[in-house]
Amino acid sequence: MKLLFTNFHAGDGGGHTTYIRALAAALASRHEVHVAAPPGSRLNREARAWPGVFVLDQPFPNGLNKWRARSRARAQLADYLQRQAFDVIHVNGSADHRLVLSAMPARRPALVWTKHNSKPVRGIGHWFRARHTDLVIAVCEYTRRELANTAYRHHPLVTIPNGVDTVHWVPWDAGDMAAERQRWNRGDEGLLLFGSNAGTADYKGWMDLLEALAQLPAGARQRIRVLIAGVPPKPADLQKVAALGLGEQVVFPGVLSDPRPMVAALDAGFVLSYDVETISFACREMMAMGKPVLLTDYAGLPENIEPGVDGWLVPVRDRTAIAAAVTRLLEKRDALPSMGEAARQRAEREFGLPLFVERTEAAYQDLLRSRQG
Repeated sequence: MKLLFTNFHAGDGGGHTTYIRALAAALASRHEVHVAAPPGSRLNREARAWPGVFVLDQPFPNGLNKWRARSRARAQLADYLQRQAFDVIHVNGSADHRLVLSAMPARRPALVWTKHNSKPVRGIGHWFRARHTDLVIAVCEYTRRELANTAYRHHPLVTIPNGVDTVHWVPWDAGDMAAERQRWNRGDEGLLLFGSNAGTADYKGWMDLLEALAQLPAGARQRIRVLIAGVPPKPADLQKVAALGLGEQVVFPGVLSDPRPMVAALDAGFVLSYDVETISFACREMMAMGKPVLLTDYAGLPENIEPGVDGWLVPVRDRTAIAAAVTRLLEKRDALPSMGEAARQRAEREFGLPLFVERTEAAYQDLLRSRQG
C-alpha cells in the first residue's frame, strides 16, 4: 500500500504525533509511507529520522482570515496527491481533514479519519466530511458509541485502541527505581510518590487532585509528594497551589524529553481528565511501566483498567471521591506493587504496538478490498 498520514499541529502535536509516529515507523518496513506535517513541527522533524518515510513540508492553515495561505496550501497538497497516487490517506484532525478533501485528485484515494478527542461532532462541516470519508477509527469504545449518533454513522466505524511501545515503556529494576525515587523524595523514604506524565492542561484535572489533597488531614498530606510533568503551570495556578498549602508537596518537573525516569519513581499514577480526553497515551505508558493508575470515569479512560485490580475510578471532578481514593492508596500502600504488576500484564496483553499496528493495517486492507468489490 501507498499511505499518507497527515497532522495539522505546528508544534508538539501531543497524542496525534505519538499515534502517527507509531504507525508510520512500523508500516514503512512493508509499505510506502509518507507524512505531511507543518515544517518545524515535532512530527515533521521526527519523521525525517524514520527509515523509509517520506516527509512533505505541508502547512494546514485554519480560519477564514487565512484564506490566502489556505489557497497556497491546498494547491501544494493537490499537486502532491495527484503525483503520488496514494491508496490510503489517513487524517487526524479537522484542519487536515478539510484541506485533504479540498485537494483530492480525480482518482480518489480511500480516506480514513481517526477521532482522537471527545469534542462534539456536529455542524455542516462534519456532515460534509462524513459524506466523503470512507472509514472512521475510534480510539476507544466510548468514542465509537458517540460517533454512531452522528453523521458518520452511515460509514464503517471501527474501534482500534491506541497502543504504546511496551518495550520502551518497561518497568525498571529495583535498584534503578530506588535511585530515581531518592531524587524525588528528597531523602524521605516514607513518601508516597503519586504522579502523571499527562501534562498540565486544565482539563487534565490535576488541580482537582490538589484541591482534594487539601481536604486531607495534615499528617496524610505530608506523606504524599505529587509529580506533574508538562508545560509549567501559569503563575495564577502556582499561586493557587501555594494557597492550598501544598507548595512542598507538589513538584512540576517541566516538559521532560524522556518521562520514564520520573514514571519509574512513582508508586501510582493518575489521569483525572474532565474534557477532550479519550483513552490517554500517558495512562497506558504509566501502566506499561508497572504503575496502577487513578482515573476519572470520563470518556474512554475506564476502558484502560479493571477497578481494584490495576487501578481505580472516581467520578469526574469529585474532589471528595478523589480524596477518599488517595486515602485508600495510603492505607493500602503494600498492595500497590502487585497492582502495578497487573497493570503491566494488561499493557502487554492489550496495549502493545504490534497489535495496534496490525489492527490498523488490517482496517486499511479491508477498506481497499471493499472498494475494489
